[in-house]
Amino acid sequence: MSPKLSVVIPLYNEEDNVSPLLAELRPVLDGLGQAYEVVLVDDGSTDSTAERLREAAAAWPQGRVIELARNQGQACALLTGFGQASGEICVTLYGDGQNDPADIPRLLPRLAEADMVIGVRAERQDSSLRRLMSRVANGVRSRFLGDGVRDTGCALKAFRREVVEAFLPIRTLYSFMPALAVASGFRVVQVEVRHRPRTRGQSKYGLRAMLWRPLVDMLGVKWFAWRRIAAQPPIRRAGPNG
Repeated sequence: MSPKLSVVIPLYNEEDNVSPLLAELRPVLDGLGQAYEVVLVDDGSTDSTAERLREAAAAWPQGRVIELARNQGQACALLTGFGQASGEICVTLYGDGQNDPADIPRLLPRLAEADMVIGVRAERQDSSLRRLMSRVANGVRSRFLGDGVRDTGCALKAFRREVVEAFLPIRTLYSFMPALAVASGFRVVQVEVRHRPRTRGQSKYGLRAMLWRPLVDMLGVKWFAWRRIAAQPPIRRAGPNG
């Protein structure tokens, strides 16, 4: 049976988070009552992440592991996962354990009125500096690109498969998925979700990754969005029945 839902999870050096994350995720997906698959993309980890993913997938028929030969960045891992996914709907979350899989059922019903649903982290469980950096970056991005999204850094997203065609292979894709979707005429809505502190492993994003790279990519996305809007009419949005 072809899956209705594809959950794509990029991971890099998250050996201690693999088992807890998948243990939480599986009962949530089983409880949805629809066919699904889980695409686990190991982004060239140097620890035992890939091994633990293989072990988990061996005991979970819906799980598939894709191993990249070297670390190529989260955007590459996401695009690789999207390319392998076959579901009508894609869901993304990261392997750091800060997203609560139990929030997935809160996002999916909103696809009856939209093409993409963005999680917005309520009560952020990050350091004061990280929250400040994120608030500034989100404010600048939202005003400059006009996507109206409050929190693009939240990994928890759900969208129709056709939205993938709007994405560009840029290094900070995760920050601009909503803007690219909006530029292509897709309807984007937001839902508040839970956010948890990282209890295992280390964050892979420092000052450079959170500020300079998104700034450069933002200029490119603005140009591309302008060209796309000028060149073609908006894509017809899917209705509640697809």
